[in-house]
Amino acid sequence: MNHQDHTRGYEPVRPDEGRPRSRWRWWAVGLAGMTGLALATIGVAAPAADAVGRPLTSADEQPSADERRSGGESGKGESVKGESGKGEPGKAESGKGDPGRGESGRGESDKGKGKKEPKPKGVPVPCDADKLIAAITLANARGGAVLDLAKKCTYLLTATIDDGAGLPVVTAPITLNGGKHTTIKRAAGVEEFRIVTVGTGGDLTLNHLTITGGQTDGDGGGILVNAGGALTTNHSTVTRNIAGSDGGGSSGGIANNGTTTIKHSTVSRNTAATAAGGIGNTGQLAIKKSSVTANMANAVVGGFGGGVGSFPGGTTVVTGSTISGNHAGDAGGGAGGFNANVTVTDTAITGNRASNGGAVFAEGGMLALRHVTVTNNTATLQGGGLSLQALNAATVATVADSTIAHNVGSLNGGGIVNAAIAFASTVDVRNTNITANQATFGGGIFNIAVDATVTLTNTKVIKNIAISTGGGILNSGGTVNLNTATGTVVVKNRPNNCVNVPGCVG
Repeated sequence: MNHQDHTRGYEPVRPDEGRPRSRWRWWAVGLAGMTGLALATIGVAAPAADAVGRPLTSADEQPSADERRSGGESGKGESVKGESGKGEPGKAESGKGDPGRGESGRGESDKGKGKKEPKPKGVPVPCDADKLIAAITLANARGGAVLDLAKKCTYLLTATIDDGAGLPVVTAPITLNGGKHTTIKRAAGVEEFRIVTVGTGGDLTLNHLTITGGQTDGDGGGILVNAGGALTTNHSTVTRNIAGSDGGGSSGGIANNGTTTIKHSTVSRNTAATAAGGIGNTGQLAIKKSSVTANMANAVVGGFGGGVGSFPGGTTVVTGSTISGNHAGDAGGGAGGFNANVTVTDTAITGNRASNGGAVFAEGGMLALRHVTVTNNTATLQGGGLSLQALNAATVATVADSTIAHNVGSLNGGGIVNAAIAFASTVDVRNTNITANQATFGGGIFNIAVDATVTLTNTKVIKNIAISTGGGILNSGGTVNLNTATGTVVVKNRPNNCVNVPGCVG
């Protein structure tokens, strides 16, 4: 039976919400000449709160094991007997690149991370896609299982099985243990489907596995986690999956409407036609000691969150990770949040690109960065490092103990742009260095509109460059509190340190 999910757009389906799609706009802020200040507008379609996937329904039947016996790739039946102790270094697909850098790197080794808990010993699954499908079907029927997949094996999926996926929908606690070069892949040239869907009540754990080749017109090219479902990845890779192959759909690698935890894993080279190239979230998402790299959210209008996109109602927490080399056609090359709560700590956000917010974009909701390095990101319009705005709801952002450096905003705000368009937008920056950023206006910080407030505490704004004016800080109608008594300094910026900032000299 073919239950492909043909959900269009990037609006998550929530069982208790049927509200229509909203419209929203991101505003670009600009200067008209050397003395006049003006706002320009850019129209952008708003993601509604139902942007990623749909819940599993009771109409989605589970085929029996006998119905699964056709197609697939057979193998020698090599099994994994449940490793314990040291474990193997987690390797990505090929090459000898840097650790944790996607497909070309080796990933993170288990060595030196303390004593590992032994993996639960499971049921061996030979290197045969049909046997994997049958094993998951049986595990669902029996209320869960631990399945040990074969090492050096690619389980090649050739047809849609359930709910637009090549594997049965996971409806029970199921652990898939992989090993060296264990991959689950959609075969080239077959119909489009994602790899796996986690349904309501399902709890899927992936250990030492690669998920690749998924392609769907809906959301979640690799994995879709529905509301009430859960996903955990350990030392795994989700790579080269596509969402929205016919122009709709978001979340190229993983679409999360439930609870997802990414640990010691890599999400790389996934593509979404609209938003959230790597991971899209409307539920609870935790990314720990992982790499989100080289993902793309392609839409020029509405394509936000090249690496990670947080939709309305979502809570995203990133710790000890790297978000690098991602691209968004519109906003938030590394990460984008729309009416969401996003917290990032001990993380590097580097080398990302977008039109608005090269590293991070936030519209409404809460953004908190602590011990974060935001470097070498580029915005073709504004906010090379961070772009914060409040059009549909108030935005509150905190940046602490961080570095924002060497970012470029082609028009406004090389380091940070803060725009209070219809609601208040407040940014509190503490113990942070804002250095060597560049823009046409406001090399370090650009703050605009009456309800836009930037407060600096023990913060250094140094050696930023504006091609026109406001090398360090340009304030247009808003409020900038320097708090120089706390150690804040704004010096050595070109061609000047500040425009319209009380207490700033030069």
